[in-house]
Amino acid sequence: MTTHIPQAAAVTDPKDWVRVLSAYRDPDPLRSTYELLVSVIPFLGLWAIAWWASTVSGWLALAIAVLNAGFLVRLFMIQHDCGHGGYFPNRKVSDWAGRVIGVLTLTPYDVWRSTHAIHHSSAGNLDQRGIGDIHTMTVREYRALSPLGRFGYRLYRNPVVLFVIGPIYIFLLQNRLPVGLMRSGAKYWVSAMGTNVALAAIIAGILYFGGWQVLALVFLPTVIVAASIGVWLFFVQHQFEDTHWDSGAEWQLHDAALHGSSHYVLPPVLRWFTGNIGIHHVHHLYSRIPFYRLPEVLRDHDALDTVQRLTLRESLACARLHLWDEQGRRLLSFAEERRLPQS
Repeated sequence: MTTHIPQAAAVTDPKDWVRVLSAYRDPDPLRSTYELLVSVIPFLGLWAIAWWASTVSGWLALAIAVLNAGFLVRLFMIQHDCGHGGYFPNRKVSDWAGRVIGVLTLTPYDVWRSTHAIHHSSAGNLDQRGIGDIHTMTVREYRALSPLGRFGYRLYRNPVVLFVIGPIYIFLLQNRLPVGLMRSGAKYWVSAMGTNVALAAIIAGILYFGGWQVLALVFLPTVIVAASIGVWLFFVQHQFEDTHWDSGAEWQLHDAALHGSSHYVLPPVLRWFTGNIGIHHVHHLYSRIPFYRLPEVLRDHDALDTVQRLTLRESLACARLHLWDEQGRRLLSFAEERRLPQS
């Protein structure tokens, strides 16, 4: 489905984009099925090749597993669209596709869908941090910490913790329970435990037929590399210098969506593997647009193509940003915080 929409009249209020972007919300079931197949078939195929390679060369199996992480990232992006109800026209079909993919991504679908919805409803709101986001403190909050508290926060924001240890913890351990929704009803426990049972069956099959070698050289590397990529993408989509945070009545959903989400400009092959998730400002303005239609939005609306652009090279500097400066209205590093006057 490719429908050319004429350029919208000048949009001055971010919430007015909702009406414009609604023209792109409808998925094409054939295109959605195609995108799913060209993701899952190579993923399963490379999984089988890596399994075979583990009997020949551990390094070869590991290399294939790392490559296959790209397809797992893409499957997560399809699961992500299913969670927003925008991948198949039928919501039940989207939900069950998401649940099945959630086993492959080690992510209980119904739990993730609910916590991610909280992220979308509160991104950039300083008064509603804590669920579905990366913990970010203000300069004032950081300065109020004890020395031990500052050490803990600095450790948390260390790139090794954020992009290596953190993803391992989230996808291998945290996702085994409905964290954030522990008292929100049986539905979320069923989602988490159902995913766990399916995962246990898969791991048991791997151990029985392939042994620890396949688990260590194929299963775990694919999951861990994909998890690290996913956390990095989520990080740079909101943690860039001129992002947008507000508190209380000053926070506005659509302002935060447009100005607090990056337009991560990636090379074409990376755009494909990441399901165009770099067009994140548009996604936050209208989350039900299928990922394969996001480029249409940029093609039709130059104003959205040029806002909040962040290149791959520029994004690397985001890892050095740690604190929100409420006075300067930007993210800054610990070193920059030390140079600010004490208040």
